[in-house]
Amino acid sequence: MAAPPHHYNLPIHTLIVSISIISFLPFLPLTTCNSIHDLLRSRGLPAGLFPQNVKSYDLDQNDHLQVYLEEPCEVMFDTRVLFESVVRANLSYGGLIGLEGLSQEELFLWLPVKGIKVIDPSSGLILFDIGLAFKQLSLSLFEEPPICVPKAVQLEKYGRKDTGLQNV
Repeated sequence: MAAPPHHYNLPIHTLIVSISIISFLPFLPLTTCNSIHDLLRSRGLPAGLFPQNVKSYDLDQNDHLQVYLEEPCEVMFDTRVLFESVVRANLSYGGLIGLEGLSQEELFLWLPVKGIKVIDPSSGLILFDIGLAFKQLSLSLFEEPPICVPKAVQLEKYGRKDTGLQNV
């Protein structure tokens, strides 16, 4: 008499594979957006908050966002804005809270932007928390992602005039 086939191993293998997949899910990105700009739109924010030259981004299950740029760069909105090579924030619907890596020039001072919030899209306004105050800007400034100019190019263009000193 032939021995019956051993099908009882199949459910064990299936169980092991299922457990492996489930254990890695927390490490996979939870977004299906192709770009940071699509992600921003899906969360009630304008696409132009981040420049065109974003290299990549990560969003974890706790909505902690990390945006990677090739290098630090500047954009001109209402005033000059400086993006570090990594910008971090907690993403909520209509807001970026606890921002790190973003500064805005105000009266010749660079102030860190701590948060960005769209409270009422119909108002056409966006709020920037610059620590000392909230600055209201028109949402229309952020409709299209700008091109970010590398910080080194900005220094050559606007700063560091020739002082006659040589680099050592």
